[in-house]
Amino acid sequence: MLFPMQSMAPEQARFLLEGLYLPRLKHEHQMTRRVIEAIPLDKGDYRPDQISRTALELAWHITVTEMRFMDSVLSGEFDLAPRSRPESIKNSTDLLNWYTSEFEAHVDKLKQLSADQLTKIVDFRGILKEPAVFFLGLLLHHSIHHRGQLSMYLRPMGAKVPAIYGESYDSAQARQQAV
Repeated sequence: MLFPMQSMAPEQARFLLEGLYLPRLKHEHQMTRRVIEAIPLDKGDYRPDQISRTALELAWHITVTEMRFMDSVLSGEFDLAPRSRPESIKNSTDLLNWYTSEFEAHVDKLKQLSADQLTKIVDFRGILKEPAVFFLGLLLHHSIHHRGQLSMYLRPMGAKVPAIYGESYDSAQARQQAV
């Protein structure tokens, strides 16, 4: 195990959920939405290399993994069964709609968790055994990492890169043109 937590007090878990993870998740969700929204509807099959995922596959990976991690916190265990993209998700707009509704529903459920549920030790593939709330932090790192990959797809596919942590070249150009 990496940096195992010996124990976590209920008030620590509540602070992590309400004071740190939920606000960060909501903030990062908006930035992930911007990147997915920037994928042109007809370019979801773009990939920078034959061994890379397509833009839509990578966007699906980001969003479905967020739901998987939130589900693990909610249920107290990881379900690692494959989660295929529904056939109804054919482009970035379809994915964005799915992601928005699923994210909001999951966040509402997370708000209802008890301290016992948040501090329950959850096993992730036998690699990490940590309090459930810990996995929301891991979710953030995972999403940010893959969102960075996806943002690198945008310009080569002919799309504009949105502002993520400050202005991008494209958002600065749009601002200057609007003046």
